[in-house]
Amino acid sequence: MLQTFDERNRDLLVNVDGVLRHRDEPHVSAFDSVVQGGDAVWEGLRVYDGRVFRLAEHLARLRRSARALAFLAVPDDDSITEQISRTLIANGMRDGVHIRLTLTRGVKITSGMDPRLNQSGPTLIVVAEHKPPVYDHAGITLATASVRRPGPDVLDPKIHHSNLINSILAKIEANAAGADDALLLDGRGFVAETNATHVFMVTGSTGPTANGASAGAVLLVRTPTTRACPEGITRAVVLELMARESIPYEVDDLSPAELRRADEVFVTGTMGELVPVLAIDGCQVGDGQPGPVTARLTAAFTDLTASEGVRVVD
Repeated sequence: MLQTFDERNRDLLVNVDGVLRHRDEPHVSAFDSVVQGGDAVWEGLRVYDGRVFRLAEHLARLRRSARALAFLAVPDDDSITEQISRTLIANGMRDGVHIRLTLTRGVKITSGMDPRLNQSGPTLIVVAEHKPPVYDHAGITLATASVRRPGPDVLDPKIHHSNLINSILAKIEANAAGADDALLLDGRGFVAETNATHVFMVTGSTGPTANGASAGAVLLVRTPTTRACPEGITRAVVLELMARESIPYEVDDLSPAELRRADEVFVTGTMGELVPVLAIDGCQVGDGQPGPVTARLTAAFTDLTASEGVRVVD
């Protein structure tokens, strides 16, 4: 799975602190904290028919992350929403759009790690692209990475920060293994997430399978805790949908072996929505096809995104 360039994005206007510039024009200072040390927080947003899905939840997470990093100032939600709207309107966008929203600590007076060198306030960057969900909804494959997701004793996953080297290293391993994405474990060896998405597994959704599921097993969906990964917005939506659909679920530690012998596995995220996993480390998941619970939740998610969201473009 490799994203490709969309010609509609060739002349994008990028919004940096309220100033719209062509994507090829310089717009972020070499002294900005995001350049100097990845010192920034970010959110991925998706636009459906002029509405941003779960915008309030995304902005709340952005604000929590910035506070955890001791940012001295954070734009209010109305100001950020206004810049999102301006960016979409300037680019003639209203549907099938992904937004990368980044808030950096700002420009430093000189190079260095000390946050006291940031004396001009944060930098808000809004990048909107024509981009449908990036995964093949027919299913993807995963390969377990050797790198681990750190816990709060190393780098607190509750901070949705822009230092993504851990994910990039895992993705390099997945590419080398010929898989679509990497499966990452936490420091104890339990499943954390992938390099870009949260993980769910289903048991009891089918009859006997090659993975050893037994006929008549009780339906149950399980997902890892967030001890070593961010609290995903799409993950939370899926948990809501399961409660609404009366699908039993648990949030618990999952071992790699449990994941491999599941009837269904799927992943969730703003960039790709809900996507079935067909194989892990070369081992087929279930019958190697998207499963009924994944399909049911995908349909419920699609219905929700068609009816909810903050209107930002008429």
